[in-house]
Amino acid sequence: MNGIFDTAVNAFRVESIRKRLLFTFMILGLFMIGGLVPVPGIDAKEFSSILQQWGQLGSIMDLISGGGLYHASILSLGVSPYINASIIIQLLAVVIPPLEDLSKEGESGRKKMDKITRISAICLAFVQSCLFVYSTRSALKSGLPTWLNFGLVVLCFTAGAAVVVFLGEKINDKGIGNGVSLIIFAGIVTRLPQMVETLYYKCVDISDSIDNAVLGVIAGVAVFIVVALVAVIIIVFVLFVQNAERRIPVQYSKKVVGRAQRGGNRDYIPLKVNMSGVMPVIFTMSILSVPSIIISLFFSNSTNKVAVWLKETFTGSAWYYLIYFLLVFAFTFFYTQINFHPVEIANSITKNGGMINGIRSGKPTTDFIKGTAYRLNWIEAVFLVLVCIVPTVVGILTGFENVWFAGTSVLILTGVANDLIVQVEGELEIRSPKGFLEDLTIKTNKR
Repeated sequence: MNGIFDTAVNAFRVESIRKRLLFTFMILGLFMIGGLVPVPGIDAKEFSSILQQWGQLGSIMDLISGGGLYHASILSLGVSPYINASIIIQLLAVVIPPLEDLSKEGESGRKKMDKITRISAICLAFVQSCLFVYSTRSALKSGLPTWLNFGLVVLCFTAGAAVVVFLGEKINDKGIGNGVSLIIFAGIVTRLPQMVETLYYKCVDISDSIDNAVLGVIAGVAVFIVVALVAVIIIVFVLFVQNAERRIPVQYSKKVVGRAQRGGNRDYIPLKVNMSGVMPVIFTMSILSVPSIIISLFFSNSTNKVAVWLKETFTGSAWYYLIYFLLVFAFTFFYTQINFHPVEIANSITKNGGMINGIRSGKPTTDFIKGTAYRLNWIEAVFLVLVCIVPTVVGILTGFENVWFAGTSVLILTGVANDLIVQVEGELEIRSPKGFLEDLTIKTNKR
Protein backbone atom coordinates (compact mmCIF):
# COMPACT_ATOMS: atom_id res chain seq x y z
CA MET A 1 0.00 0.00 0.00
CA ASN A 2 2.88 2.38 0.83
CA GLY A 3 4.42 1.56 -2.56
CA ILE A 4 1.21 2.55 -4.37
CA PHE A 5 0.96 5.77 -2.35
CA ASP A 6 4.61 6.62 -3.07
CA THR A 7 4.08 5.94 -6.78
CA ALA A 8 1.07 8.29 -6.86
CA VAL A 9 2.98 11.05 -5.03
CA ASN A 10 6.04 10.70 -7.25
CA ALA A 11 3.89 10.67 -10.38
CA PHE A 12 2.31 14.02 -9.50
CA ARG A 13 5.74 15.48 -8.89
CA VAL A 14 6.73 14.86 -12.53
CA GLU A 15 5.05 17.49 -14.69
CA SER A 16 4.63 15.39 -17.84
CA ILE A 17 3.10 12.43 -15.97
CA ARG A 18 0.93 14.75 -13.85
CA LYS A 19 -0.52 16.33 -17.00
CA ARG A 20 -1.31 12.92 -18.50
CA LEU A 21 -2.94 11.72 -15.28
CA LEU A 22 -5.02 14.86 -14.93
CA PHE A 23 -6.04 14.59 -18.58
CA THR A 24 -7.14 10.98 -17.97
CA PHE A 25 -9.17 12.01 -14.91
CA MET A 26 -10.74 14.85 -16.88
CA ILE A 27 -11.85 12.50 -19.67
CA LEU A 28 -13.27 10.02 -17.15
CA GLY A 29 -15.07 12.92 -15.45
CA LEU A 30 -16.62 13.93 -18.77
CA PHE A 31 -17.71 10.33 -19.28
CA MET A 32 -19.38 10.24 -15.86
CA ILE A 33 -21.12 13.57 -16.52
CA GLY A 34 -22.30 12.30 -19.92
CA GLY A 35 -23.76 9.26 -18.16
CA LEU A 36 -26.12 11.61 -16.29
CA VAL A 37 -27.49 13.33 -19.41
CA PRO A 38 -30.86 11.71 -20.26
CA VAL A 39 -31.93 10.82 -23.77
CA PRO A 40 -34.89 12.95 -24.90
CA GLY A 41 -38.04 11.18 -25.96
CA ILE A 42 -37.85 8.20 -23.59
CA ASP A 43 -39.04 7.53 -20.04
CA ALA A 44 -35.88 6.64 -18.10
CA LYS A 45 -37.73 4.80 -15.29
CA GLU A 46 -39.75 2.68 -17.69
CA PHE A 47 -36.66 2.02 -19.81
CA SER A 48 -34.67 0.90 -16.76
CA SER A 49 -37.56 -1.25 -15.52
CA ILE A 50 -37.75 -3.11 -18.84
CA LEU A 51 -33.99 -3.76 -18.89
CA GLN A 52 -33.97 -4.98 -15.29
CA GLN A 53 -36.56 -7.57 -16.28
CA TRP A 54 -33.87 -9.08 -18.50
CA GLY A 55 -32.12 -10.19 -15.30
CA GLN A 56 -28.47 -11.15 -15.63
CA LEU A 57 -28.36 -10.01 -19.26
CA GLY A 58 -29.35 -6.47 -18.29
CA SER A 59 -26.74 -6.39 -15.52
CA ILE A 60 -23.99 -7.60 -17.87
CA MET A 61 -24.88 -4.98 -20.46
CA ASP A 62 -25.02 -2.28 -17.81
CA LEU A 63 -21.56 -3.35 -16.61
CA ILE A 64 -20.06 -3.15 -20.11
CA SER A 65 -21.71 0.23 -20.68
CA GLY A 66 -20.00 1.62 -17.60
CA GLY A 67 -23.19 1.89 -15.58
CA GLY A 68 -25.09 4.28 -17.88
CA LEU A 69 -27.56 1.84 -19.44
CA TYR A 70 -30.06 1.72 -16.57
CA HIS A 71 -30.14 5.54 -16.51
CA ALA A 72 -31.13 5.81 -20.21
CA SER A 73 -28.34 8.32 -20.74
CA ILE A 74 -26.86 9.38 -24.06
CA LEU A 75 -23.86 7.14 -23.24
CA SER A 76 -26.03 4.10 -22.53
CA LEU A 77 -24.27 1.84 -25.03
CA GLY A 78 -20.87 2.64 -23.54
CA VAL A 79 -17.93 0.73 -25.00
CA SER A 80 -19.97 -2.32 -26.03
CA PRO A 81 -20.11 -1.50 -29.79
CA TYR A 82 -16.37 -0.73 -29.84
CA ILE A 83 -15.51 -4.01 -28.09
CA ASN A 84 -17.71 -6.01 -30.47
CA ALA A 85 -16.19 -4.22 -33.46
CA SER A 86 -12.67 -4.96 -32.16
CA ILE A 87 -13.51 -8.65 -31.84
CA ILE A 88 -14.97 -8.80 -35.36
CA ILE A 89 -12.06 -6.95 -36.99
CA GLN A 90 -9.45 -9.05 -35.18
CA LEU A 91 -11.21 -12.24 -36.24
CA LEU A 92 -11.50 -11.03 -39.83
CA ALA A 93 -7.80 -10.10 -39.84
CA VAL A 94 -7.01 -13.79 -39.43
CA VAL A 95 -9.01 -14.90 -42.50
CA ILE A 96 -8.91 -11.83 -44.80
CA PRO A 97 -5.42 -11.27 -46.32
CA PRO A 98 -5.72 -7.46 -46.83
CA LEU A 99 -6.62 -6.93 -43.15
CA GLU A 100 -3.85 -9.31 -42.11
CA ASP A 101 -1.36 -7.29 -44.18
CA LEU A 102 -2.56 -4.06 -42.55
CA SER A 103 -2.05 -5.50 -39.07
CA LYS A 104 1.57 -6.25 -39.96
CA GLU A 105 2.43 -2.82 -41.42
CA GLY A 106 3.49 -1.32 -38.10
CA GLU A 107 2.26 2.09 -36.95
CA SER A 108 0.62 3.08 -40.25
CA GLY A 109 -1.22 -0.24 -40.45
CA ARG A 110 -2.36 0.07 -36.86
CA LYS A 111 -3.86 3.50 -37.54
CA LYS A 112 -5.77 2.15 -40.54
CA MET A 113 -7.04 -0.81 -38.50
CA ASP A 114 -8.14 1.59 -35.75
CA LYS A 115 -10.04 3.67 -38.30
CA ILE A 116 -11.80 0.57 -39.64
CA THR A 117 -12.66 -0.47 -36.08
CA ARG A 118 -14.11 2.98 -35.30
CA ILE A 119 -16.33 2.94 -38.38
CA SER A 120 -17.46 -0.60 -37.62
CA ALA A 121 -18.21 0.39 -34.00
CA ILE A 122 -20.49 3.24 -35.10
CA CYS A 123 -22.34 0.92 -37.51
CA LEU A 124 -22.80 -1.65 -34.75
CA ALA A 125 -23.93 1.10 -32.39
CA PHE A 126 -26.66 2.08 -34.85
CA VAL A 127 -27.89 -1.50 -35.15
CA GLN A 128 -27.74 -2.03 -31.39
CA SER A 129 -29.58 1.24 -30.80
CA CYS A 130 -32.39 0.17 -33.11
CA LEU A 131 -32.69 -3.14 -31.24
CA PHE A 132 -32.72 -1.40 -27.85
CA VAL A 133 -35.35 1.15 -28.84
CA TYR A 134 -37.52 -1.50 -30.50
CA SER A 135 -37.40 -3.74 -27.42
CA THR A 136 -38.21 -0.83 -25.09
CA ARG A 137 -40.66 0.97 -27.39
CA SER A 138 -43.26 1.05 -24.61
CA ALA A 139 -40.95 3.51 -22.78
CA LEU A 140 -41.06 6.05 -25.63
CA LYS A 141 -42.77 9.28 -24.62
CA SER A 142 -45.81 10.56 -26.45
CA GLY A 143 -45.96 14.02 -28.01
CA LEU A 144 -43.97 13.28 -31.15
CA PRO A 145 -44.76 11.03 -34.08
CA THR A 146 -43.62 7.48 -33.30
CA TRP A 147 -41.15 7.30 -36.19
CA LEU A 148 -39.62 10.66 -35.25
CA ASN A 149 -39.33 9.73 -31.58
CA PHE A 150 -37.78 6.39 -32.55
CA GLY A 151 -35.24 8.08 -34.82
CA LEU A 152 -34.35 10.69 -32.19
CA VAL A 153 -33.56 8.08 -29.52
CA VAL A 154 -31.60 5.91 -31.97
CA LEU A 155 -29.59 8.94 -33.08
CA CYS A 156 -28.80 9.88 -29.46
CA PHE A 157 -27.66 6.37 -28.55
CA THR A 158 -25.49 6.10 -31.68
CA ALA A 159 -23.94 9.53 -31.17
CA GLY A 160 -23.25 8.67 -27.53
CA ALA A 161 -21.40 5.50 -28.56
CA ALA A 162 -19.28 7.56 -30.97
CA VAL A 163 -18.46 10.00 -28.15
CA VAL A 164 -17.37 7.11 -25.88
CA VAL A 165 -15.04 5.82 -28.63
CA PHE A 166 -13.62 9.32 -29.00
CA LEU A 167 -13.05 9.67 -25.24
CA GLY A 168 -11.37 6.27 -25.02
CA GLU A 169 -9.00 7.07 -27.87
CA LYS A 170 -8.13 10.42 -26.30
CA ILE A 171 -7.04 8.58 -23.17
CA ASN A 172 -4.89 6.28 -25.30
CA ASP A 173 -3.30 9.23 -27.12
CA LYS A 174 -2.76 11.81 -24.38
CA GLY A 175 -3.51 10.04 -21.10
CA ILE A 176 -2.25 6.97 -19.26
CA GLY A 177 -3.82 3.53 -19.45
CA ASN A 178 -6.19 1.76 -21.81
CA GLY A 179 -9.14 4.02 -22.57
CA VAL A 180 -11.78 1.29 -22.98
CA SER A 181 -10.75 -0.51 -19.79
CA LEU A 182 -10.62 2.72 -17.79
CA ILE A 183 -14.14 3.69 -18.89
CA ILE A 184 -15.49 0.36 -17.69
CA PHE A 185 -13.41 0.79 -14.52
CA ALA A 186 -14.99 4.20 -13.85
CA GLY A 187 -18.48 2.79 -14.29
CA ILE A 188 -17.84 -0.02 -11.79
CA VAL A 189 -16.27 2.30 -9.20
CA THR A 190 -19.37 4.48 -9.17
CA ARG A 191 -21.48 1.40 -8.42
CA LEU A 192 -19.42 0.21 -5.44
CA PRO A 193 -21.52 2.18 -2.89
CA GLN A 194 -24.65 0.61 -4.35
CA MET A 195 -23.12 -2.87 -4.02
CA VAL A 196 -22.20 -2.22 -0.38
CA GLU A 197 -25.71 -0.91 0.28
CA THR A 198 -27.24 -4.05 -1.28
CA LEU A 199 -25.03 -6.24 0.92
CA TYR A 200 -26.05 -4.23 3.99
CA TYR A 201 -29.77 -4.63 3.35
CA LYS A 202 -29.28 -8.34 2.64
CA CYS A 203 -27.62 -8.72 6.04
CA VAL A 204 -30.48 -6.74 7.63
CA ASP A 205 -32.99 -9.14 6.05
CA ILE A 206 -31.06 -12.09 7.47
CA SER A 207 -31.04 -10.42 10.88
CA ASP A 208 -34.79 -9.72 10.76
CA SER A 209 -35.57 -13.31 9.76
CA ILE A 210 -34.27 -14.58 13.14
CA ASP A 211 -36.73 -14.32 16.03
CA ASN A 212 -34.09 -13.65 18.68
CA ALA A 213 -32.99 -10.02 18.25
CA VAL A 214 -29.50 -10.55 19.66
CA LEU A 215 -28.82 -13.63 17.55
CA GLY A 216 -30.22 -11.80 14.53
CA VAL A 217 -27.80 -8.91 14.93
CA ILE A 218 -24.88 -11.32 15.45
CA ALA A 219 -25.87 -13.32 12.36
CA GLY A 220 -26.18 -10.20 10.20
CA VAL A 221 -22.83 -8.81 11.34
CA ALA A 222 -21.20 -12.23 10.88
CA VAL A 223 -22.47 -12.53 7.30
CA PHE A 224 -21.25 -9.02 6.49
CA ILE A 225 -17.78 -9.77 7.93
CA VAL A 226 -17.53 -13.12 6.12
CA VAL A 227 -18.48 -11.59 2.77
CA ALA A 228 -16.00 -8.74 3.32
CA LEU A 229 -13.22 -11.21 4.18
CA VAL A 230 -14.01 -13.33 1.13
CA ALA A 231 -13.87 -10.19 -1.02
CA VAL A 232 -10.44 -9.30 0.41
CA ILE A 233 -9.17 -12.85 -0.19
CA ILE A 234 -10.40 -12.73 -3.80
CA ILE A 235 -8.71 -9.36 -4.35
CA VAL A 236 -5.41 -10.62 -2.91
CA PHE A 237 -5.60 -13.80 -5.00
CA VAL A 238 -6.38 -11.86 -8.18
CA LEU A 239 -3.54 -9.40 -7.58
CA PHE A 240 -1.13 -12.27 -6.87
CA VAL A 241 -1.93 -14.02 -10.15
CA GLN A 242 -1.97 -10.79 -12.17
CA ASN A 243 1.53 -9.91 -10.94
CA ALA A 244 2.88 -13.46 -11.24
CA GLU A 245 5.27 -14.14 -14.11
CA ARG A 246 7.38 -16.91 -15.58
CA ARG A 247 10.96 -15.73 -15.96
CA ILE A 248 12.96 -17.33 -18.77
CA PRO A 249 16.72 -16.95 -18.03
CA VAL A 250 18.87 -15.61 -20.88
CA GLN A 251 22.67 -15.62 -20.99
CA TYR A 252 24.32 -12.90 -23.10
CA SER A 253 27.76 -13.46 -24.60
CA LYS A 254 30.72 -11.18 -23.95
CA LYS A 255 31.74 -8.59 -26.55
CA VAL A 256 34.89 -6.53 -26.83
CA VAL A 257 34.19 -2.95 -27.89
CA GLY A 258 37.50 -1.10 -28.25
CA ARG A 259 39.38 -1.86 -25.08
CA ALA A 260 36.26 -2.44 -23.01
CA GLN A 261 34.55 -5.76 -22.51
CA ARG A 262 30.77 -5.65 -22.44
CA GLY A 263 28.03 -8.17 -22.04
CA GLY A 264 28.36 -11.56 -20.44
CA ASN A 265 25.53 -10.82 -18.02
CA ARG A 266 22.45 -12.89 -17.21
CA ASP A 267 18.97 -11.54 -17.69
CA TYR A 268 15.49 -12.95 -18.03
CA ILE A 269 12.37 -12.61 -20.18
CA PRO A 270 9.27 -12.05 -18.01
CA LEU A 271 6.10 -13.77 -19.28
CA LYS A 272 3.05 -12.76 -17.25
CA VAL A 273 0.67 -15.49 -16.16
CA ASN A 274 -2.31 -13.20 -16.75
CA MET A 275 -0.99 -12.11 -20.13
CA SER A 276 -4.38 -11.16 -21.63
CA GLY A 277 -5.60 -9.19 -18.61
CA VAL A 278 -9.37 -8.79 -18.44
CA MET A 279 -9.97 -8.69 -22.20
CA PRO A 280 -11.05 -12.37 -22.59
CA VAL A 281 -13.78 -11.82 -19.98
CA ILE A 282 -14.94 -8.57 -21.60
CA PHE A 283 -14.96 -10.24 -25.04
CA THR A 284 -16.95 -13.19 -23.66
CA MET A 285 -19.54 -10.95 -22.01
CA SER A 286 -19.95 -8.97 -25.23
CA ILE A 287 -20.42 -12.08 -27.36
CA LEU A 288 -22.90 -13.68 -24.95
CA SER A 289 -24.98 -10.52 -24.85
CA VAL A 290 -25.73 -10.72 -28.60
CA PRO A 291 -27.85 -13.92 -28.64
CA SER A 292 -29.43 -12.89 -25.34
CA ILE A 293 -30.56 -9.59 -26.87
CA ILE A 294 -32.00 -11.34 -29.93
CA ILE A 295 -33.87 -13.84 -27.75
CA SER A 296 -35.23 -11.08 -25.48
CA LEU A 297 -36.38 -9.07 -28.50
CA PHE A 298 -38.02 -11.66 -30.71
CA PHE A 299 -38.60 -14.83 -28.66
CA SER A 300 -39.43 -13.56 -25.16
CA ASN A 301 -43.08 -14.71 -25.40
CA SER A 302 -42.63 -17.51 -27.92
CA THR A 303 -43.88 -21.02 -27.10
CA ASN A 304 -41.67 -22.67 -29.70
CA LYS A 305 -39.56 -25.42 -28.09
CA VAL A 306 -36.33 -24.19 -29.68
CA ALA A 307 -37.00 -20.60 -28.64
CA VAL A 308 -37.85 -21.66 -25.09
CA TRP A 309 -34.69 -23.79 -24.89
CA LEU A 310 -32.54 -20.92 -26.16
CA LYS A 311 -34.14 -18.52 -23.68
CA GLU A 312 -33.51 -20.88 -20.77
CA THR A 313 -29.97 -21.55 -21.99
CA PHE A 314 -28.96 -17.89 -22.06
CA THR A 315 -30.56 -16.90 -18.75
CA GLY A 316 -28.16 -18.49 -16.29
CA SER A 317 -28.52 -22.21 -16.99
CA ALA A 318 -25.72 -24.78 -16.80
CA TRP A 319 -25.37 -24.56 -20.58
CA TYR A 320 -24.85 -20.81 -20.31
CA TYR A 321 -21.94 -21.22 -17.91
CA LEU A 322 -20.48 -24.01 -20.02
CA ILE A 323 -20.52 -21.70 -23.06
CA TYR A 324 -19.04 -18.95 -20.86
CA PHE A 325 -16.30 -21.36 -19.76
CA LEU A 326 -15.43 -22.35 -23.35
CA LEU A 327 -15.46 -18.76 -24.64
CA VAL A 328 -13.14 -17.54 -21.89
CA PHE A 329 -10.70 -20.32 -22.79
CA ALA A 330 -10.99 -19.57 -26.51
CA PHE A 331 -10.50 -15.81 -26.14
CA THR A 332 -7.58 -16.29 -23.74
CA PHE A 333 -5.65 -18.23 -26.36
CA PHE A 334 -6.89 -16.02 -29.21
CA TYR A 335 -5.94 -12.75 -27.54
CA THR A 336 -2.46 -14.06 -26.70
CA GLN A 337 -2.07 -15.35 -30.25
CA ILE A 338 -2.64 -11.93 -31.81
CA ASN A 339 -0.77 -9.84 -29.21
CA PHE A 340 2.17 -12.04 -28.23
CA HIS A 341 4.96 -12.40 -30.81
CA PRO A 342 7.53 -15.07 -29.87
CA VAL A 343 9.38 -14.69 -33.19
CA GLU A 344 10.20 -11.06 -32.45
CA ILE A 345 11.35 -11.94 -28.92
CA ALA A 346 13.58 -14.73 -30.22
CA ASN A 347 15.08 -12.48 -32.90
CA SER A 348 15.77 -9.78 -30.31
CA ILE A 349 17.59 -12.29 -28.09
CA THR A 350 19.73 -13.52 -30.98
CA LYS A 351 20.45 -9.99 -32.20
CA ASN A 352 21.78 -8.98 -28.79
CA GLY A 353 23.97 -12.08 -28.48
CA GLY A 354 21.72 -13.86 -26.02
CA MET A 355 20.79 -17.49 -25.62
CA ILE A 356 18.32 -19.40 -23.46
CA ASN A 357 20.17 -22.06 -21.49
CA GLY A 358 19.97 -25.42 -23.25
CA ILE A 359 18.02 -23.99 -26.23
CA ARG A 360 19.57 -23.30 -29.61
CA SER A 361 19.05 -19.96 -31.32
CA GLY A 362 16.48 -19.49 -34.06
CA LYS A 363 13.40 -21.67 -34.39
CA PRO A 364 14.09 -23.76 -31.21
CA THR A 365 14.10 -20.54 -29.16
CA THR A 366 10.86 -19.41 -30.80
CA ASP A 367 9.22 -22.78 -30.15
CA PHE A 368 10.37 -22.76 -26.52
CA ILE A 369 8.94 -19.28 -25.87
CA LYS A 370 5.72 -20.15 -27.70
CA GLY A 371 5.34 -23.41 -25.75
CA THR A 372 5.94 -21.65 -22.43
CA ALA A 373 3.32 -19.01 -23.26
CA TYR A 374 0.90 -21.75 -24.36
CA ARG A 375 1.22 -23.54 -21.01
CA LEU A 376 0.70 -20.25 -19.16
CA ASN A 377 -2.48 -19.69 -21.17
CA TRP A 378 -4.04 -22.77 -19.58
CA ILE A 379 -3.31 -21.44 -16.10
CA GLU A 380 -4.62 -18.00 -17.08
CA ALA A 381 -7.86 -19.38 -18.54
CA VAL A 382 -8.56 -21.49 -15.44
CA PHE A 383 -7.86 -18.44 -13.25
CA LEU A 384 -10.28 -16.24 -15.20
CA VAL A 385 -13.02 -18.87 -15.10
CA LEU A 386 -12.61 -19.42 -11.35
CA VAL A 387 -12.76 -15.72 -10.55
CA CYS A 388 -15.84 -15.11 -12.71
CA ILE A 389 -17.89 -18.29 -12.18
CA VAL A 390 -17.21 -19.20 -8.53
CA PRO A 391 -19.05 -16.07 -7.22
CA THR A 392 -22.01 -17.13 -9.37
CA VAL A 393 -22.11 -20.55 -7.73
CA VAL A 394 -21.82 -18.92 -4.32
CA GLY A 395 -24.71 -16.60 -5.19
CA ILE A 396 -26.90 -19.53 -6.25
CA LEU A 397 -26.13 -21.48 -3.08
CA THR A 398 -26.48 -18.56 -0.64
CA GLY A 399 -29.31 -16.67 -2.32
CA PHE A 400 -27.30 -13.46 -2.65
CA GLU A 401 -28.49 -11.65 -5.77
CA ASN A 402 -25.94 -10.27 -8.24
CA VAL A 403 -23.02 -11.93 -6.43
CA TRP A 404 -21.91 -13.18 -9.89
CA PHE A 405 -21.15 -9.52 -10.60
CA ALA A 406 -18.52 -9.37 -7.83
CA GLY A 407 -15.97 -11.68 -9.45
CA THR A 408 -16.05 -9.90 -12.79
CA SER A 409 -15.94 -6.51 -11.08
CA VAL A 410 -12.95 -7.45 -8.93
CA LEU A 411 -11.12 -8.80 -11.97
CA ILE A 412 -11.69 -5.64 -13.99
CA LEU A 413 -10.99 -3.25 -11.10
CA THR A 414 -7.76 -4.92 -10.01
CA GLY A 415 -6.59 -5.57 -13.55
CA VAL A 416 -7.10 -2.02 -14.79
CA ALA A 417 -5.71 -0.46 -11.59
CA ASN A 418 -2.69 -2.77 -11.65
CA ASP A 419 -1.95 -1.98 -15.31
CA LEU A 420 -2.27 1.74 -14.60
CA ILE A 421 0.19 1.53 -11.69
CA VAL A 422 2.65 -0.48 -13.80
CA GLN A 423 2.51 2.13 -16.58
CA VAL A 424 3.03 4.99 -14.13
CA GLU A 425 5.97 3.18 -12.54
CA GLY A 426 7.44 2.60 -16.00
CA GLU A 427 7.11 6.29 -16.84
CA LEU A 428 8.77 7.21 -13.54
CA GLU A 429 11.63 4.78 -14.14
CA ILE A 430 12.30 6.19 -17.61
CA ARG A 431 12.33 9.75 -16.29
CA SER A 432 14.56 8.96 -13.31
CA PRO A 433 18.30 9.71 -13.68
CA LYS A 434 19.13 5.99 -13.61
CA GLY A 435 16.52 5.11 -16.18
CA PHE A 436 17.56 7.99 -18.40
CA LEU A 437 21.21 6.90 -18.33
CA GLU A 438 20.28 3.27 -19.06
CA ASP A 439 18.10 4.34 -21.97
CA LEU A 440 20.90 6.56 -23.30
CA THR A 441 23.40 3.67 -23.00
CA ILE A 442 21.11 1.33 -24.94
CA LYS A 443 20.68 3.88 -27.74
CA THR A 444 24.45 4.48 -27.85
CA ASN A 445 25.19 0.74 -28.07
CA LYS A 446 22.69 0.33 -30.90
CA ARG A 447 24.50 3.03 -32.86
